[in-house]
Amino acid sequence: MNSMFRALKVFNYRLWVTGALVSNIGTWMQRVAQDWLVLTVLTNHSGTAAGITTGLQFLPIIFLGPYAGLLGDRVNKRKLLLITQAAMGFCALLLGILVVTGSVQLWHVYALALLLGVASAFDAPSRQAFVSEVVGKADVPNAVALNSASFNLARLAGPGVAGLVIALVGTGPAFLINAASFVAAIFSLWRMRVNELLPPVRVPRAKGQIREGLRYIRQRPDLLMIMILVFVVGTFGMNFQITNALMATTVFNLGPGEYGLLGSVMAIGTLAAALLAAKRKNMRMLYIVGGALAFGVTVAVAAIMPSYFWYAVALVPVGLASLTFMNACNTTVQLTTDATMRGRVLAVYMVVLQGGTPIGAPLVGWIATEFGARWSLGLGAVVAVVAGFTALILMNRRNHVRLRDQIRDLRPSFMVPGLRREVN
Repeated sequence: MNSMFRALKVFNYRLWVTGALVSNIGTWMQRVAQDWLVLTVLTNHSGTAAGITTGLQFLPIIFLGPYAGLLGDRVNKRKLLLITQAAMGFCALLLGILVVTGSVQLWHVYALALLLGVASAFDAPSRQAFVSEVVGKADVPNAVALNSASFNLARLAGPGVAGLVIALVGTGPAFLINAASFVAAIFSLWRMRVNELLPPVRVPRAKGQIREGLRYIRQRPDLLMIMILVFVVGTFGMNFQITNALMATTVFNLGPGEYGLLGSVMAIGTLAAALLAAKRKNMRMLYIVGGALAFGVTVAVAAIMPSYFWYAVALVPVGLASLTFMNACNTTVQLTTDATMRGRVLAVYMVVLQGGTPIGAPLVGWIATEFGARWSLGLGAVVAVVAGFTALILMNRRNHVRLRDQIRDLRPSFMVPGLRREVN
Protein backbone atom coordinates (compact mmCIF):
# COMPACT_ATOMS: atom_id res chain seq x y z
CA MET A 1 0.00 0.00 0.00
CA ASN A 2 1.21 3.52 -0.78
CA SER A 3 3.26 4.91 2.13
CA MET A 4 0.88 7.86 2.37
CA PHE A 5 -1.97 5.49 3.34
CA ARG A 6 -0.06 2.66 5.03
CA ALA A 7 -2.10 2.80 8.27
CA LEU A 8 -5.19 1.82 6.28
CA LYS A 9 -3.86 -1.72 5.96
CA VAL A 10 -5.10 -2.22 9.55
CA PHE A 11 -8.76 -3.34 9.57
CA ASN A 12 -9.60 -1.61 12.86
CA TYR A 13 -8.07 1.64 11.66
CA ARG A 14 -10.11 1.54 8.44
CA LEU A 15 -13.25 1.21 10.55
CA TRP A 16 -12.14 3.97 12.90
CA VAL A 17 -11.26 6.52 10.24
CA THR A 18 -14.45 5.84 8.23
CA GLY A 19 -16.72 6.32 11.24
CA ALA A 20 -14.78 9.43 12.24
CA LEU A 21 -15.19 10.92 8.75
CA VAL A 22 -18.98 10.65 8.87
CA SER A 23 -19.13 11.95 12.44
CA ASN A 24 -16.78 14.85 11.68
CA ILE A 25 -18.96 16.01 8.79
CA GLY A 26 -21.83 16.29 11.25
CA THR A 27 -19.60 18.03 13.79
CA TRP A 28 -18.59 20.70 11.28
CA MET A 29 -22.23 21.18 10.32
CA GLN A 30 -23.08 21.78 13.98
CA ARG A 31 -20.22 24.26 14.45
CA VAL A 32 -21.45 26.37 11.57
CA ALA A 33 -25.11 26.05 12.58
CA GLN A 34 -24.43 26.88 16.22
CA ASP A 35 -22.53 30.07 15.39
CA TRP A 36 -25.17 31.10 12.85
CA LEU A 37 -27.95 30.43 15.34
CA VAL A 38 -26.28 32.59 18.00
CA LEU A 39 -25.18 35.37 15.67
CA THR A 40 -28.30 35.84 13.54
CA VAL A 41 -31.28 34.27 15.36
CA LEU A 42 -30.66 34.66 19.09
CA THR A 43 -28.57 37.88 19.01
CA ASN A 44 -27.89 40.78 16.68
CA HIS A 45 -24.50 39.62 15.40
CA SER A 46 -22.96 39.51 18.89
CA GLY A 47 -19.38 38.28 18.65
CA THR A 48 -19.27 38.22 22.44
CA ALA A 49 -22.19 35.78 22.65
CA ALA A 50 -20.61 33.55 19.99
CA GLY A 51 -17.36 33.67 21.92
CA ILE A 52 -19.08 32.74 25.18
CA THR A 53 -20.78 29.78 23.48
CA THR A 54 -17.47 28.51 22.15
CA GLY A 55 -15.78 29.20 25.48
CA LEU A 56 -18.36 27.22 27.45
CA GLN A 57 -17.89 24.27 25.10
CA PHE A 58 -14.19 24.11 25.95
CA LEU A 59 -14.35 25.22 29.60
CA PRO A 60 -14.88 21.74 31.15
CA ILE A 61 -11.61 20.37 29.80
CA ILE A 62 -9.69 22.81 32.01
CA PHE A 63 -11.12 21.19 35.14
CA LEU A 64 -11.81 17.65 33.93
CA GLY A 65 -8.98 17.11 31.43
CA PRO A 66 -6.28 15.83 33.83
CA TYR A 67 -8.67 13.36 35.48
CA ALA A 68 -10.06 12.34 32.06
CA GLY A 69 -6.53 11.52 30.90
CA LEU A 70 -5.87 9.46 34.02
CA LEU A 71 -9.18 7.65 33.50
CA GLY A 72 -8.08 6.84 29.95
CA ASP A 73 -4.88 5.26 31.33
CA ARG A 74 -6.91 3.19 33.81
CA VAL A 75 -9.89 1.89 31.80
CA ASN A 76 -10.70 0.35 28.43
CA LYS A 77 -10.51 3.31 26.02
CA ARG A 78 -12.80 1.73 23.45
CA LYS A 79 -15.63 1.32 25.97
CA LEU A 80 -15.09 4.84 27.31
CA LEU A 81 -15.31 6.26 23.77
CA LEU A 82 -18.59 4.43 23.15
CA ILE A 83 -20.07 6.28 26.13
CA THR A 84 -18.66 9.72 25.28
CA GLN A 85 -19.69 9.53 21.62
CA ALA A 86 -23.25 8.63 22.63
CA ALA A 87 -23.34 11.54 25.09
CA MET A 88 -22.19 14.06 22.48
CA GLY A 89 -24.77 12.75 20.02
CA PHE A 90 -27.49 13.25 22.64
CA CYS A 91 -26.48 16.91 23.15
CA ALA A 92 -26.77 17.55 19.41
CA LEU A 93 -30.15 15.79 19.29
CA LEU A 94 -31.57 17.86 22.14
CA LEU A 95 -30.41 21.15 20.63
CA GLY A 96 -31.87 20.17 17.26
CA ILE A 97 -35.25 19.39 18.83
CA LEU A 98 -35.27 22.74 20.68
CA VAL A 99 -34.54 24.64 17.47
CA VAL A 100 -36.99 22.74 15.27
CA THR A 101 -39.81 23.21 17.80
CA GLY A 102 -39.06 26.93 18.12
CA SER A 103 -38.30 26.64 21.83
CA VAL A 104 -34.59 27.46 21.79
CA GLN A 105 -33.23 30.35 23.82
CA LEU A 106 -29.67 31.61 24.20
CA TRP A 107 -29.26 30.02 27.63
CA HIS A 108 -30.21 26.65 26.12
CA VAL A 109 -27.31 26.94 23.68
CA TYR A 110 -24.99 27.94 26.54
CA ALA A 111 -26.09 25.00 28.70
CA LEU A 112 -25.82 22.41 25.94
CA ALA A 113 -22.43 23.78 24.86
CA LEU A 114 -21.27 23.23 28.45
CA LEU A 115 -22.67 19.68 28.55
CA LEU A 116 -21.07 18.91 25.20
CA GLY A 117 -17.82 20.20 26.64
CA VAL A 118 -18.05 17.80 29.59
CA ALA A 119 -18.48 14.80 27.28
CA SER A 120 -15.72 16.07 25.00
CA ALA A 121 -13.34 16.52 27.94
CA PHE A 122 -13.53 12.78 28.66
CA ASP A 123 -13.53 11.87 24.97
CA ALA A 124 -10.57 13.88 23.66
CA PRO A 125 -7.53 12.42 25.50
CA SER A 126 -8.69 8.82 25.10
CA ARG A 127 -9.55 9.36 21.44
CA GLN A 128 -6.08 10.78 20.78
CA ALA A 129 -4.31 8.00 22.72
CA PHE A 130 -6.52 5.28 21.17
CA VAL A 131 -4.72 5.69 17.82
CA SER A 132 -1.64 4.03 19.34
CA GLU A 133 -3.77 1.02 20.28
CA VAL A 134 -5.31 0.66 16.83
CA VAL A 135 -2.02 0.73 14.85
CA GLY A 136 1.55 -0.15 15.78
CA LYS A 137 4.03 2.50 16.89
CA ALA A 138 5.68 2.61 13.45
CA ASP A 139 2.37 3.68 11.86
CA VAL A 140 1.39 6.27 14.48
CA PRO A 141 2.68 9.33 12.51
CA ASN A 142 0.80 8.13 9.41
CA ALA A 143 -2.36 7.35 11.39
CA VAL A 144 -2.34 10.77 13.09
CA ALA A 145 -1.88 12.47 9.72
CA LEU A 146 -4.69 10.42 8.15
CA ASN A 147 -6.92 11.32 11.10
CA SER A 148 -6.21 14.94 10.24
CA ALA A 149 -6.95 14.26 6.58
CA SER A 150 -10.28 12.65 7.53
CA PHE A 151 -11.11 15.59 9.78
CA ASN A 152 -10.34 18.05 7.01
CA LEU A 153 -12.20 16.10 4.34
CA ALA A 154 -15.15 16.54 6.66
CA ARG A 155 -14.24 20.20 6.99
CA LEU A 156 -14.42 20.52 3.21
CA ALA A 157 -17.91 19.06 3.09
CA GLY A 158 -19.46 19.98 6.46
CA PRO A 159 -19.50 23.81 6.40
CA GLY A 160 -20.72 23.98 2.81
CA VAL A 161 -23.49 21.45 3.45
CA ALA A 162 -24.39 23.29 6.64
CA GLY A 163 -24.65 26.59 4.79
CA LEU A 164 -26.94 24.98 2.22
CA VAL A 165 -29.09 23.30 4.88
CA ILE A 166 -29.38 26.53 6.89
CA ALA A 167 -30.32 28.53 3.81
CA LEU A 168 -33.01 26.00 2.82
CA VAL A 169 -34.54 24.81 6.09
CA GLY A 170 -32.81 26.59 8.98
CA THR A 171 -30.30 25.54 11.65
CA GLY A 172 -32.39 22.86 13.41
CA PRO A 173 -31.94 20.08 10.83
CA ALA A 174 -28.16 20.64 10.85
CA PHE A 175 -28.07 19.72 14.55
CA LEU A 176 -30.24 16.65 13.93
CA ILE A 177 -27.95 15.49 11.11
CA ASN A 178 -24.98 15.82 13.47
CA ALA A 179 -26.78 13.73 16.10
CA ALA A 180 -27.36 11.00 13.52
CA SER A 181 -23.72 11.10 12.40
CA PHE A 182 -22.52 9.87 15.80
CA VAL A 183 -24.10 6.51 14.96
CA ALA A 184 -21.26 5.93 12.47
CA ALA A 185 -18.57 6.53 15.10
CA ILE A 186 -20.33 4.29 17.62
CA PHE A 187 -20.79 1.54 15.03
CA SER A 188 -17.09 1.63 14.05
CA LEU A 189 -16.03 1.24 17.70
CA TRP A 190 -18.52 -1.56 18.29
CA ARG A 191 -17.43 -3.56 15.22
CA MET A 192 -13.68 -3.47 15.90
CA ARG A 193 -11.73 -6.71 16.25
CA VAL A 194 -10.86 -6.42 19.92
CA ASN A 195 -8.21 -9.13 19.77
CA GLU A 196 -6.22 -7.06 17.22
CA LEU A 197 -6.01 -3.94 19.41
CA LEU A 198 -2.70 -3.14 21.15
CA PRO A 199 -3.68 -1.80 24.59
CA PRO A 200 -0.88 -0.74 26.96
CA VAL A 201 -0.66 -2.04 30.52
CA ARG A 202 -3.41 -0.32 32.48
CA VAL A 203 -2.31 1.97 35.26
CA PRO A 204 -3.50 0.74 38.69
CA ARG A 205 -5.13 3.14 41.12
CA ALA A 206 -2.66 5.04 43.29
CA LYS A 207 -2.28 8.44 44.91
CA GLY A 208 -0.62 11.32 43.08
CA GLN A 209 -0.98 9.97 39.56
CA ILE A 210 -2.10 13.28 38.06
CA ARG A 211 0.86 15.02 39.72
CA GLU A 212 3.07 12.28 38.35
CA GLY A 213 1.94 13.15 34.82
CA LEU A 214 2.63 16.85 35.39
CA ARG A 215 6.11 16.04 36.74
CA TYR A 216 6.79 13.93 33.65
CA ILE A 217 6.00 16.92 31.40
CA ARG A 218 7.99 19.33 33.59
CA GLN A 219 11.08 17.14 33.18
CA ARG A 220 10.76 17.21 29.38
CA PRO A 221 11.75 20.64 27.91
CA ASP A 222 10.53 19.59 24.45
CA LEU A 223 7.05 18.76 25.77
CA LEU A 224 6.96 21.99 27.79
CA MET A 225 7.73 24.05 24.69
CA ILE A 226 4.99 22.28 22.72
CA MET A 227 2.44 22.84 25.49
CA ILE A 228 3.22 26.56 25.73
CA LEU A 229 3.15 27.10 21.98
CA VAL A 230 -0.12 25.19 21.57
CA PHE A 231 -1.74 27.18 24.38
CA VAL A 232 -0.71 30.59 23.05
CA VAL A 233 -1.41 29.94 19.36
CA GLY A 234 -4.62 28.02 20.04
CA THR A 235 -6.02 30.55 22.51
CA PHE A 236 -5.51 33.70 20.47
CA GLY A 237 -5.13 32.49 16.89
CA MET A 238 -7.39 29.52 16.21
CA ASN A 239 -10.86 30.98 16.65
CA PHE A 240 -11.92 30.80 13.01
CA GLN A 241 -15.48 29.68 13.68
CA ILE A 242 -15.95 33.12 15.26
CA THR A 243 -13.73 35.28 13.06
CA ASN A 244 -14.94 33.72 9.78
CA ALA A 245 -18.56 34.19 10.83
CA LEU A 246 -17.94 37.85 11.67
CA MET A 247 -15.85 38.49 8.56
CA ALA A 248 -18.63 37.02 6.39
CA THR A 249 -21.48 38.89 8.09
CA THR A 250 -20.08 42.21 9.33
CA VAL A 251 -17.19 42.90 6.92
CA PHE A 252 -18.48 41.43 3.64
CA ASN A 253 -22.24 41.52 4.46
CA LEU A 254 -22.90 37.98 3.22
CA GLY A 255 -25.09 35.06 4.29
CA PRO A 256 -24.79 31.52 5.70
CA GLY A 257 -23.80 29.92 2.40
CA GLU A 258 -20.77 32.18 2.00
CA TYR A 259 -19.84 31.72 5.67
CA GLY A 260 -19.98 27.93 5.35
CA LEU A 261 -17.88 28.09 2.19
CA LEU A 262 -15.05 29.80 4.09
CA GLY A 263 -14.65 26.73 6.28
CA SER A 264 -14.57 24.48 3.23
CA VAL A 265 -12.00 26.65 1.47
CA MET A 266 -9.76 26.70 4.55
CA ALA A 267 -9.99 22.91 4.64
CA ILE A 268 -8.26 22.74 1.25
CA GLY A 269 -5.10 23.96 2.97
CA THR A 270 -5.49 21.77 6.04
CA LEU A 271 -6.18 18.69 3.92
CA ALA A 272 -3.07 19.36 1.83
CA ALA A 273 -1.00 19.70 5.02
CA ALA A 274 -2.42 16.44 6.40
CA LEU A 275 -1.54 14.53 3.22
CA LEU A 276 1.99 15.97 3.21
CA ALA A 277 2.37 14.94 6.86
CA ALA A 278 1.19 11.41 6.02
CA LYS A 279 4.29 10.95 3.84
CA ARG A 280 6.69 11.87 6.65
CA LYS A 281 8.06 9.09 8.82
CA ASN A 282 9.24 11.37 11.64
CA MET A 283 8.71 14.84 13.06
CA ARG A 284 11.14 17.52 14.12
CA MET A 285 10.73 20.44 16.49
CA LEU A 286 11.45 22.73 13.57
CA TYR A 287 8.11 21.76 11.96
CA ILE A 288 6.41 22.92 15.15
CA VAL A 289 8.21 26.26 15.41
CA GLY A 290 8.11 26.88 11.65
CA GLY A 291 4.41 26.03 11.59
CA ALA A 292 3.67 28.59 14.32
CA LEU A 293 5.59 31.32 12.48
CA ALA A 294 3.97 30.51 9.13
CA PHE A 295 0.54 30.52 10.77
CA GLY A 296 1.07 34.02 12.17
CA VAL A 297 2.25 35.41 8.84
CA THR A 298 -0.58 33.87 6.80
CA VAL A 299 -3.26 35.05 9.25
CA ALA A 300 -1.85 38.59 9.05
CA VAL A 301 -2.15 38.45 5.26
CA ALA A 302 -5.75 37.18 5.50
CA ALA A 303 -6.67 40.01 7.87
CA ILE A 304 -5.92 42.70 5.27
CA MET A 305 -7.61 41.08 2.27
CA PRO A 306 -9.94 43.62 0.61
CA SER A 307 -12.73 41.32 -0.58
CA TYR A 308 -14.51 38.10 0.27
CA PHE A 309 -12.85 36.28 -2.65
CA TRP A 310 -9.31 37.23 -1.66
CA TYR A 311 -10.01 36.52 2.00
CA ALA A 312 -11.17 33.03 1.03
CA VAL A 313 -8.04 32.51 -1.08
CA ALA A 314 -5.85 33.63 1.84
CA LEU A 315 -7.45 31.01 4.10
CA VAL A 316 -5.86 28.18 2.08
CA PRO A 317 -2.28 28.89 3.29
CA VAL A 318 -3.69 29.63 6.75
CA GLY A 319 -5.11 26.12 6.79
CA LEU A 320 -1.85 24.65 5.50
CA ALA A 321 0.22 26.35 8.21
CA SER A 322 -2.19 25.65 11.06
CA LEU A 323 -2.47 21.93 10.32
CA THR A 324 1.30 21.56 9.83
CA PHE A 325 1.77 23.07 13.28
CA MET A 326 -0.97 21.06 15.01
CA ASN A 327 -0.09 17.73 13.39
CA ALA A 328 3.60 18.11 14.27
CA CYS A 329 2.67 18.88 17.89
CA ASN A 330 0.24 15.95 18.20
CA THR A 331 2.55 13.39 16.58
CA THR A 332 5.59 14.46 18.60
CA VAL A 333 3.68 14.20 21.87
CA GLN A 334 2.34 10.73 21.03
CA LEU A 335 5.61 9.28 19.78
CA THR A 336 7.88 10.61 22.51
CA THR A 337 5.67 9.87 25.53
CA ASP A 338 5.89 6.65 27.55
CA ALA A 339 2.84 4.42 26.88
CA THR A 340 1.79 4.32 30.57
CA MET A 341 1.80 8.14 30.68
CA ARG A 342 0.26 8.80 27.27
CA GLY A 343 -3.32 9.38 28.42
CA ARG A 344 -2.30 11.87 31.09
CA VAL A 345 0.16 13.73 28.86
CA LEU A 346 -2.37 13.93 26.01
CA ALA A 347 -4.97 15.15 28.49
CA VAL A 348 -2.68 18.04 29.46
CA TYR A 349 -2.08 18.64 25.75
CA MET A 350 -5.83 18.84 25.13
CA VAL A 351 -6.24 21.11 28.17
CA VAL A 352 -3.73 23.62 26.86
CA LEU A 353 -5.06 23.32 23.30
CA GLN A 354 -8.75 23.69 24.11
CA GLY A 355 -8.64 25.07 27.63
CA GLY A 356 -7.52 28.49 26.45
CA THR A 357 -10.64 28.84 24.31
CA PRO A 358 -12.81 30.06 27.24
CA ILE A 359 -10.32 32.93 27.50
CA GLY A 360 -9.50 33.47 23.85
CA ALA A 361 -12.93 33.04 22.23
CA PRO A 362 -14.78 35.71 24.27
CA LEU A 363 -11.77 38.04 23.98
CA VAL A 364 -11.54 37.60 20.22
CA GLY A 365 -15.32 37.99 19.93
CA TRP A 366 -15.22 41.19 22.01
CA ILE A 367 -12.36 42.67 19.95
CA ALA A 368 -14.24 41.85 16.74
CA THR A 369 -17.42 43.45 18.07
CA GLU A 370 -15.72 46.60 19.40
CA PHE A 371 -12.96 47.19 16.84
CA GLY A 372 -13.80 44.97 13.86
CA ALA A 373 -13.20 41.39 12.79
CA ARG A 374 -9.91 42.26 11.09
CA TRP A 375 -8.42 43.33 14.43
CA SER A 376 -9.33 40.00 16.02
CA LEU A 377 -7.40 38.23 13.25
CA GLY A 378 -4.50 40.61 13.73
CA LEU A 379 -4.28 39.72 17.41
CA GLY A 380 -3.88 36.04 16.60
CA ALA A 381 -1.26 36.78 13.94
CA VAL A 382 0.92 38.89 16.23
CA VAL A 383 0.72 36.42 19.12
CA ALA A 384 1.65 33.46 16.87
CA VAL A 385 4.66 35.23 15.35
CA VAL A 386 5.99 36.41 18.73
CA ALA A 387 5.50 32.94 20.25
CA GLY A 388 7.17 31.24 17.29
CA PHE A 389 10.22 33.53 17.32
CA THR A 390 10.58 33.17 21.09
CA ALA A 391 10.50 29.38 20.81
CA LEU A 392 13.00 29.47 17.94
CA ILE A 393 15.45 31.60 19.92
CA LEU A 394 15.20 29.35 22.98
CA MET A 395 15.61 26.23 20.84
CA ASN A 396 18.67 27.71 19.11
CA ARG A 397 20.33 28.57 22.39
CA ARG A 398 19.66 25.12 23.81
CA ASN A 399 20.95 23.28 20.74
CA HIS A 400 23.75 25.76 19.84
CA VAL A 401 22.65 26.12 16.23
CA ARG A 402 22.31 29.09 13.88
CA LEU A 403 19.06 30.32 12.31
CA ARG A 404 20.63 30.27 8.82
CA ASP A 405 21.40 26.56 9.13
CA GLN A 406 17.85 25.81 10.28
CA ILE A 407 16.29 27.64 7.34
CA ARG A 408 18.54 25.79 4.90
CA ASP A 409 17.58 22.49 6.56
CA LEU A 410 13.84 23.19 6.65
CA ARG A 411 13.43 24.83 3.22
CA PRO A 412 13.33 21.69 1.05
CA SER A 413 10.58 20.11 3.15
CA PHE A 414 8.11 22.77 2.02
CA MET A 415 8.97 22.47 -1.66
CA VAL A 416 7.52 20.33 -4.39
CA PRO A 417 10.01 17.45 -4.78
CA GLY A 418 10.56 18.09 -8.48
CA LEU A 419 11.57 21.71 -7.81
CA ARG A 420 14.19 21.10 -5.13
CA ARG A 421 17.08 20.67 -7.56
CA GLU A 422 16.24 23.90 -9.39
CA VAL A 423 16.04 25.95 -6.19
CA ASN A 424 19.18 24.46 -4.67
